[in-house]
Amino acid sequence: MKRDMDLIREILFEIESRKLVYPRSHEVILEGYKRSDISYHVLIMQEAGLLRAIEVSTADELVLHPSRLTWEGHEFLEAIKDDGIWNQAKDVVLEKGGGLVFDVLQAVLVQIIKNAVLSELT
Repeated sequence: MKRDMDLIREILFEIESRKLVYPRSHEVILEGYKRSDISYHVLIMQEAGLLRAIEVSTADELVLHPSRLTWEGHEFLEAIKDDGIWNQAKDVVLEKGGGLVFDVLQAVLVQIIKNAVLSELT
């Protein structure tokens, strides 16, 4: 399965919009995405340190429900909220690097935001 950064973004938005009380968790359901794809992305997001999740898998299916964002998850979410910045960063990384490498994407997002803030100061 391929990592889908747009799905990761949607999952982060969904978690932020909920009033989750840790350690409770809730299934993320997003139109246009299969449950298995969402669970896989929740798993790799947990591995990347963006969120915490609770596994409720069955013998036949991997199922993870997010319980909360981590500090890193909140930081990344703040960087990706603006559609224009998100699309600009993806375009730059894809054009120069050929793929959406997470650390590079995050660095480009932060740089775009820094540039915007610094231009306001001058």
